[in-house]
Amino acid sequence: MRTTHIALAVLVTAVWGVNFVVIEVGLGHFPPLLFSALRFLAAALPAVFFVGRPKVAWKWVIGVGLVLGVAKFGLLFVGMDQGMPAGLSSLVLQIQAVFTALFAAVALGERPGGVRLLGMAVALAGIAVAAVDEGTSGPLLAFALVIAAAACWGVSNVLTRKASPPDALNFMVWVSAVPVLPLLGLSLLFEGPDADLAALRALDGTGIGVILYVAWVTTVFGFGAWGFLLRRYPASSVAPFSLLVPVFGMSSAALLLGESVSPLRWCAAALLVGGVALTSLSRTRGPATPLPATHLPAEPAPAEPVSDEAAAAEPTPAASASASAEAASAVATVTFPSTPAANGPAGPLAPGCSPTRA
Repeated sequence: MRTTHIALAVLVTAVWGVNFVVIEVGLGHFPPLLFSALRFLAAALPAVFFVGRPKVAWKWVIGVGLVLGVAKFGLLFVGMDQGMPAGLSSLVLQIQAVFTALFAAVALGERPGGVRLLGMAVALAGIAVAAVDEGTSGPLLAFALVIAAAACWGVSNVLTRKASPPDALNFMVWVSAVPVLPLLGLSLLFEGPDADLAALRALDGTGIGVILYVAWVTTVFGFGAWGFLLRRYPASSVAPFSLLVPVFGMSSAALLLGESVSPLRWCAAALLVGGVALTSLSRTRGPATPLPATHLPAEPAPAEPVSDEAAAAEPTPAASASASAEAASAVATVTFPSTPAANGPAGPLAPGCSPTRA
């Protein structure tokens, strides 16, 4: 991967790490399924009126929207609401890198080499240590829900890779529109209209700020940039960077929520970070699924040198040149957004917010 793309991946992981603290605050204001629905509603509106029609088939938009929006975030928010701490959630969720590599091997033919398999084994050992730690101090059901959310994230990574959206921001905005009604329906069914109405009537500045952060910063920017990286590189090469999220998630949870980190949890974090190092430095055997010609930008820019993995993912010089132009465009978009959906303030933390729930 190019240096600028590595930096973009690390920035996304930082945004996602802090997001777990923001989610914890938001769960003090909203029921979990309603909170997730509001998050995607804010991410989709009014952006859908500015980004144009989807540039991939509707089956990909709907598929990623249901798997990522309804399943992954629904399970994550419910798990955290049931007592999974923010810092530990940020750690456990990153087992999605293993799920992604496994699903990519089946669906995309991206065969991991021996070093990457070792990295996956180290990461799984970290999850096992985290499970032991949580089993002695917290609810295992909440832990299992976050594991299930990680598996759904792995599926959505592979679907995004298959979709190969030429405009990651456009894709993420339309994906965000899909989960709103299903999540609202699930919230009315399981959380009840009374709880939803009470949360909406009590909406304050902190609640609005939380929704804007999780919608515009983590969803539109975060997944838009992530989708761009998945389009350019093999899914099993991009996904391991998400294992850096716990570094930011656990640190911010300790600093802002006062969550303690046990020796076992530090051990789990060390194993996961070691796993990302092994998987990131290794290579994938065999070519990645090439991008369809119809998904390439129309006007190529001057070509730049590409890594071996990028060359495997995009085998033609014209494709590499086109992706270079899009990389510059993507970075400019997320840095100086031209649409109202790409920017938003982070809300202040609610006073007295507890890092866990009974």
